[in-house]
Amino acid sequence: MWYAHNPGRRTRQLLGDGAALLWTALWAAAALAAHQLVQPASQPAAHRPRIPLLGSSVDGALRGVAHAGNRIVSAAPAPQGPAAAQALAVLGAVALFVIPVGLMLTVWLPRRIRWTRQAAAAQDLAATEDGRELLALRALLRPLDELAATAELLPAQPDGTPDQDQDADQDPDLDLDLDVLPAPGPGSLAKGWREADPVVLDALADAELQRLGLRA
Repeated sequence: MWYAHNPGRRTRQLLGDGAALLWTALWAAAALAAHQLVQPASQPAAHRPRIPLLGSSVDGALRGVAHAGNRIVSAAPAPQGPAAAQALAVLGAVALFVIPVGLMLTVWLPRRIRWTRQAAAAQDLAATEDGRELLALRALLRPLDELAATAELLPAQPDGTPDQDQDADQDPDLDLDLDVLPAPGPGSLAKGWREADPVVLDALADAELQRLGLRA
């Protein structure tokens, strides 16, 4: 899968992908325009194409490179002039496209592929009981504040409650106030995972799926 189920995360992914496509299209257009700029001065500079969306400063810099290329071509022997101009135009256009797009891809593409692999693996693990235990274990390795938020979703029912109620019936003087029982915390999650408590395992596995933007 390429996009998350969670609407917020899916929106961010769509915006990131759209920005990557726009960045690629922008530099492709700039490379094509630069290819036309870096040519022998067969037409006046005022009539040469303007680099779209890059602003006057970048456009002026590229025109300066074009003039430098024209001087190099003019200094070359006459039979080699057109070939040198064509080679310079192609190399300049390729460099103008590959460098910025390549830098963008080194940042954007690994993150997208890593999320895709993690999401696919998490979905496969969530389909089996053993896989959900692995998801729960991975959720236990999250920061403590995230574990505390997950623990708050657990019901506040300590172990041995039935025995305590039985003792209370036998001993009227024993006062059990269930309202002041401590709320579950990260420690209770670790204990529940060790004891294979299905409620704890499901809570942890669902928290890991939600972290990836997937449906629990």
